[in-house]
Amino acid sequence: MIKKISFSTKGQSADIGELKIHRILPNRYTDAVGHFVFLDHVFPQKTSLLLNTGTGGHPHRGIATLSYLIEGEGEHFDSAGNHAKVYSGGIQWMKAGKGIIHDETFNVDSKTGADSKHGFQFWINLPSKNKAENPEYLAIQSNEVPQKKLLNGSVSIKVILGSYEDLTSVIPTYSEQFLYHIKVEPGKSFILPVAEKIEVAAFLPIKNAIINGIEFQTAEFIEFDRDAGDILIENKLQEITDVILFGGEPYTEPIVAEGPFVMNSKSDIVEAYRDYYAGAYGKIDKNLG
Repeated sequence: MIKKISFSTKGQSADIGELKIHRILPNRYTDAVGHFVFLDHVFPQKTSLLLNTGTGGHPHRGIATLSYLIEGEGEHFDSAGNHAKVYSGGIQWMKAGKGIIHDETFNVDSKTGADSKHGFQFWINLPSKNKAENPEYLAIQSNEVPQKKLLNGSVSIKVILGSYEDLTSVIPTYSEQFLYHIKVEPGKSFILPVAEKIEVAAFLPIKNAIINGIEFQTAEFIEFDRDAGDILIENKLQEITDVILFGGEPYTEPIVAEGPFVMNSKSDIVEAYRDYYAGAYGKIDKNLG
């Protein structure tokens, strides 16, 4: 049975400097998909401008951030002493846990020389028991991301988070979660079965696609109902189409979000700010770079 589509929408502008960004999640219809509580899409953009400063050092607590670069180069610094660069197709994952300060710069890819940038940042809400843990960080290059061809090469899948068949991401998960980048060749299709009560959404980063019999546009976010069923992706274009699929089991604890913190109560938020202003999250040392 084909899953029903609950709604579709496009994001709101959330540009940072010269980066053209649309905030996809939260939106006017929903605040979360499974444990995913935030999604920014950095639109594909041509540029030769190199940024020496990024988003600026800022704190997080209670979440994990996941940045996925379709094209470009991301550099990360944080107050736990982590520093790394990832390139096109790579991932940066950071568990903020009990508190961290980080800064990210998104530039064109110095390895390929391509003059374009395109990517995503997700926030993943941690269960309350994990919000008090120490921060962690992973830099994963494109060739380290589990991926394979399906259906005689007509479909490819990258497992950014979670598992698919024999593929499992190295990124830790604290509940049932998945994040896939799926490419479908012209004239081909792909079916993903989804279990009951799993929350799941799709995003079209580059081209239109037909999903469960309805054509959706580039940069459109689509959320599905909670019944068990299939997600059918069809590509009737003359070029490969890309679909980002993500979701997982519902987050069942209270959610209180304010600024860069996602906690379980208002008092938790007050404590997060108090600890930040007291210097408990440390400082970024960019001499590490």
